[in-house]
Formats: sequence, structure tokens, C-alpha cells
Amino acid sequence: MASESSPLLAYRLLGEEGTALPLNGAGAPGGASPRKLSTFLGVVVPTVLSMFSIVVFLRIGFVVGHAGLLQALAMLLVAYFILALTVLSVCAIATNGAVQGGGAYFMISRTLGPEVGGSIGLMFYLANVCGCAVSLLGLVESVLDVFGADATGPSGLRVLPQGYGWNLLYGSLLLGLVGGVCTLGAGLYARASFLTFLLVSGSLASVLISFVAVGPRDIPLTPRPGPNGSSLPPRFGHFTGFNSSTLKDNLAAGYAEDYTTGAMMNFASVFAVLFNGCTGIMAGANMSGELKDPSRAIPLGTIVAVAYTFFVYVLLFFLSSFTCDRTLLQEDYGFFRAISLWPPLVLIGIYATALSASMSSLIGASRILHALARDDLFGVILAPAKVVSRGGNPWAAVLYSWGLVQLVLLAGKLNTLAAVVTVFYLVAYAAVDLSCLSLEWASAPNFRPTFSLFSWHTCLLGVASCLLMMFLISPGAAGGSLLLMGLLAALLTARGGPSSWGYVSQALLFHQVRKYLLRLDVRKDHVKFWRPQLLLLVGNPRGALPLLRLANQLKKGGLYVLGHVTLGDLDSLPSDPVQPQYGAWLSLVDRAQVKAFVDLTLSPSVRQGAQHLLRISGLESGTLLPWGFRSS
Repeated sequence: MASESSPLLAYRLLGEEGTALPLNGAGAPGGASPRKLSTFLGVVVPTVLSMFSIVVFLRIGFVVGHAGLLQALAMLLVAYFILALTVLSVCAIATNGAVQGGGAYFMISRTLGPEVGGSIGLMFYLANVCGCAVSLLGLVESVLDVFGADATGPSGLRVLPQGYGWNLLYGSLLLGLVGGVCTLGAGLYARASFLTFLLVSGSLASVLISFVAVGPRDIPLTPRPGPNGSSLPPRFGHFTGFNSSTLKDNLAAGYAEDYTTGAMMNFASVFAVLFNGCTGIMAGANMSGELKDPSRAIPLGTIVAVAYTFFVYVLLFFLSSFTCDRTLLQEDYGFFRAISLWPPLVLIGIYATALSASMSSLIGASRILHALARDDLFGVILAPAKVVSRGGNPWAAVLYSWGLVQLVLLAGKLNTLAAVVTVFYLVAYAAVDLSCLSLEWASAPNFRPTFSLFSWHTCLLGVASCLLMMFLISPGAAGGSLLLMGLLAALLTARGGPSSWGYVSQALLFHQVRKYLLRLDVRKDHVKFWRPQLLLLVGNPRGALPLLRLANQLKKGGLYVLGHVTLGDLDSLPSDPVQPQYGAWLSLVDRAQVKAFVDLTLSPSVRQGAQHLLRISGLESGTLLPWGFRSS
């Protein structure tokens, strides 16, 4: 057995030399294990913060204002239904065996093989890189909405200069802060994430209390330019407090133009924004190399985080529909600050959420890149990412990812990247579902996850839902991502990869062939469908290539078996001399380019060996045996 652990194998497997396989994801030298994060700090906190992102503070009004409460709840149910299907697959694979660093990439590559796993792993890495850039750009926009010199809001402080260069500078400074935290290791990241989690939780608590404690008020809206550049009179949105009339008015959809872009909204565009804020379910799985017990922490922490974020989203939808008129919801996406008992706390929550989402994306990207580099799928291109510190922290992969995020920041447009990021995440989610589906369909005997709340139906539905959502959000990005994945898979196939990981395709083929062989009934054979069955006994393979190809032409879709008899008696030999020969005979079949099976046997005489081959090959009596051999 190769020294390669797999999620399909048992915990603490032994390698070829009897040594325990390393289970730390970062490959820490000297036995120093970086696995020290608990379920709460390593999975729950980063997953909650990633799923909230900046949407929970700045897009609740957008969703409810345009879609209405009923359609908003329907969108949320559909989004979380899709995510839940993927979570079930993640839980199944994570509880089936040892999980190393790399999260989703490790799970996919050890199931679907290096070609598909490597291509999807690289795309998932790029999704995290772009996701980090999106969070930073959103944070810059949020800061400039209040402190920018060109801020149009009624409460803007207008102290920071704006422009493309300035915005890039602010993003780079924030990226430096995020990169510094991630470079120092997962421990500091966990502590920073926990502090951020407390700030976000406090901010959300203040918002929930404000819905109840704040009385009705009129809230000034951002002024819109009138015709010919003239100014329009001031407009106001209304916070009515809990009011049944307000709820009734907000039940139905009322799609209108987005005041930030001027585009007309519809169900698909609003759903895309909402779903983009929920694609953080793999944030905890990406930390698999730093978790104390990833097989327990990943499923438990992810399920807790998904349930918690769903409850908070539903609660905010209901409270917004009960208390805010549609004008306020559609014209002021940041209305939480206007109704808050202490507005600065909402700003702190917005900034902390965006900062934590960027940290989660960057450290997740670095762990995926480090896993790709250790597997050596892309050669010298990713070789620098193998470098780790004494504590096992892949700081070189963090710096590598930091540089790519800096390049992405040059785009400077949040909307340009949002659809691409979501589609790349959905490709990874579909691949996780496909991995679990393949293992379930193959009935692999070593696929025995302790998590059993899944079936092939949920996996198949998860794959279909992710693909459908990809094309609903952005057909161009979806088609481009699938094309890129195909090109990367072709590149890795041409380059060649490790074969010790195993391919679930072989298990699927065996399962199907066995099923159909059991259905093949020799009593129902008919002469109309007769096919020749050939057993070719080969004595000297070196000079048998012409004969091999002649018999291959004679078989005409029938069964073709190459046989060889080795003379000897197993009782008098120290080991079986036949078994080591199979590799050479299979190479002969490949070189001759024939479609044949290989059967070898050990016998005291050639005649007895030929009889053995007839029986073990399953050929009928009267089969043609070239070179003068006939069945008895």
C-alpha cells in the first residue's frame, strides 16, 4: 500500500514501512502538529462569518424591499436547501476517514482522482482568492460611503479622498493587515476571528434590540438627481415600528430599479445577490489541516453554523418587513445604521464582517494552495508554496495568495467579480456532491461514513441544483468555468499524476460490470447473437505480436483471453511465480493495442495448464485454441 492516506481509508493507516501516516495538513516538520483548533473556533466561527459576509448588514433591505417577504423567504429556503445538500455530502466524506489539509480539494481529489481533483482544487483556490478581493472591495466601499470625500449619504463625514488610485491604496492596506494576520498562523487567525465574531454578534444584537426599542421615525434618503441635473426635494423613508399594515404592504414583490446601479431588478438578480452571501459553507472545511478532530469538527461545526445563519436571516427578514416601509427598504440598503440605538456599532459590525470574510478566504486559499503544492500536480509553478514554518504554518502559500489577491484588486469593481466568485464556489460544491454520489453508487466497501443522513438522491439533487444555479446566476461565467475545468483536467491528464490515490471510476466500472454479469444467463443464449470466444496460449511474448493482432481481428466483439502456462508446482516453490508477471503481460496488451484479458496459471504440464485456463476463463467447450491446443 502506498504511503498515501485517503478519506476513504481508516484512521491512522500505516504506510509501506509501518510508520503512521502524517495527518497534519501543513506538513509540519519534526513531528510538530499544527492541529490545535476546536470545533467552535476552527469551523463554527469562520463559517458563520463567511456566510454572513457583508450581506447581512447591507442587503437585507435590498432583498425584502424588491422581492417582498414571501418571495424573500422562498429565496432563502431554496438557497439553504442547495447548501444543505452539499453540507450532507461534506459531512459524509469528512466522517469516513482521515482528512488532511486542503479541505474540499483533498476530499475531491482522493475520490475523483488527481485530474478532476486538481482542476477543481485550483478553481476553488481562485474562488477564495477572488472572494477575498470581493470582501476587501466591499469593505472599501462601506468605508467610503461614510468617510469618503464624495459620499452622497446624508450622514457622510467626507474626510477620505476617493478615486481609483486611492481606492486601490485602501484595499492594499487592508489586504496587508489581513495577510499579516494569516501569515502569523492559524492560532492568531482563530483569535482574530473570535474577536470579530464577538463584534459582529454584538452589532447584530444591537440591531435586533433597535427594532423593538426605537420608535417610529422618518429617515432621510440619498438625494437623486432630477432631470437636467436639477436637484429634487428631500425624500424620506419611514420606520413605522411593528405595524400590521407595513407587513401587509411588504408581503408581495415590488421589483424596481436598484438605486445604486440603475438596473431593473427581478427574481433572478435578487436571488443571485442573496445566494452570493451564503456561499461560505466550506470555510470550516478549508481549515481541516489545523483542526484537532476534523472528522468530527467539520460536520458538527458546519451544521451548527448553517442553522444559526438561517435563523438570523429569517428573523431579520421578518423584523424588516414588520417595521420598514418599502421606500426605506428599496432606497437605503444600510438602514440598520439609521434605526440603531448606537449607529457606530453597526458600522463596526459591517467592517468586522467584511474583514473576517476576507481573512477566511485568504487563509482558506493558502491551505488549498499548500495542499496542491504538496501533491506536486502543477510542478515547479506551485513549488514555493510548499515552504512551511517550524510550527507547520504554510506562510509561503499565504504570501503567494496575497500577491494574487493584490492583482485581483486592480479590477476595482465589486460587481465584476461577484458572479465569477459565486460560480466557482458552486463548481466546488457540485464536485463535492459528485464525489459523494460516486462513492455511494460504487458501493465502495471502504465508504462507511459515521454520518448517515444522506443518500444518493440528496447527492444527485445537490449536483443538479448547483449546476442549475450556476447558469441562473451567470451563464457566461458558468460556461467559462466548466471550460476552464476541462482544460485543467486535460493538462493534468497529459502531465500524469499519482495513481496511489485511487479512482472511483474503477469502482463504478467494477460495480456495473458485476451487476450485468449477474444478469447474464447462459440458458438464454441464442445462435443469432453468438460471438466467438478465443483463448490464445502464448509461449514467447516477444515474437507473438502478429499473432495477438490476428486473433484480435478474429474475435469480432467476442471474448478474447491471452493465456500463459508457467511450469512448476506451488508446493515446492517459496512463492507464487505467476503473480509478479501480470504487469508485464498487461503492458504487452497495451503495446499490441488489442482488447484482451490476461489469465496466467501455474501447472505441472502445459496440457493441465490449458485445461485450467479454459475453466478459469469461463470459455465453453469446443473453443478454438491456436497452436494446436483443444479443450478436452
